[in-house]
Amino acid sequence: MIRVRECRLPDGRIFEVGEDAADRILCGVVVMQDVRVDGSEGAAEETAALAPGLRDRYRGLQPSEIPALAPARALYKAFGMDPSRHRPSSEALLRRVLKGDDLYRINSAVDSCNLASLSFVLPIGMYDLDRVKGDVVLRVGADGESYPGIRKGPVNLGGRIGLFDAQGPFGSPTSDSARTSVGEDTRAVLAVIMADGGFDPAAMAAHTDRFGEVFAVHCGARPVFSAVLPRGGTP
Repeated sequence: MIRVRECRLPDGRIFEVGEDAADRILCGVVVMQDVRVDGSEGAAEETAALAPGLRDRYRGLQPSEIPALAPARALYKAFGMDPSRHRPSSEALLRRVLKGDDLYRINSAVDSCNLASLSFVLPIGMYDLDRVKGDVVLRVGADGESYPGIRKGPVNLGGRIGLFDAQGPFGSPTSDSARTSVGEDTRAVLAVIMADGGFDPAAMAAHTDRFGEVFAVHCGARPVFSAVLPRGGTP
């Protein structure tokens, strides 16, 4: 058996997990078309309804003591990152909820992504597929590689896991980029759900399905593709 590290997206582009990362990460790749991005608040309201149950479940626990956060924290440690200093986006969301703070309501797509991320507590990168240029590689960044984050300064990818296209880096499990951010003109979305290499592939496949369901309900989206990488295969 060999490990398959790449897949072909519906538009013909390649999505690849770099050899330098393949043993340390498992990702779910989702493509959605006909996405409606607007100010509707259904996803935000559903997320708010989750909050009391999450607070009851994890009351009094530190992040390192919450089992659901373990795969994302293990992913960061696998790439030499301290999850207490550079938090996975899913942990940052959960911490905000557990503190009793409301999540920012941005638009139907961002709110839907937050809802999905809190549902299974894994970091999700979400990108306007039309703003992603060429093939996509999920790999370890070289020294000096970075990108402007959304509402923040440069996101450093030196020695860390990140997403790259023909124009350079555009995403990571910490923060999405301004260049490929989703807005009201977005019609096609690429989402990448990330966990450590020991994560159950069947569970990841279920998470890709859940992500598509959330977007179908709250953004009228049509899920057209999903894959889990790396995966087992035959020559």
